[in-house]
Amino acid sequence: MNSEQLKGNWNQLKGEARRQFGELTDDDIEKIAGDRDKMVGIVQERYGIEKEEAERRVDNWRA
Repeated sequence: MNSEQLKGNWNQLKGEARRQFGELTDDDIEKIAGDRDKMVGIVQERYGIEKEEAERRVDNWRA
C-alpha cells in the first residue's frame, strides 16, 4: 500500500492501526490522518525506537 492509498483508506485502517500499535492514542490516530511520515514519527516517539525501526514496523503493518 503506497502513501496515497494509506491516505485514501485511512478511515477504514484506523481500527487496525489501533490494534497493531496499541500505544497510539486517539489523538495520535487523528494527527496521523493517513500520513505515513507522521505515523512513523509518532510510532517512533511512543515506542522509543529508532526511525528506521519505526519505518520497518509501519511498512510491515501496511504490507
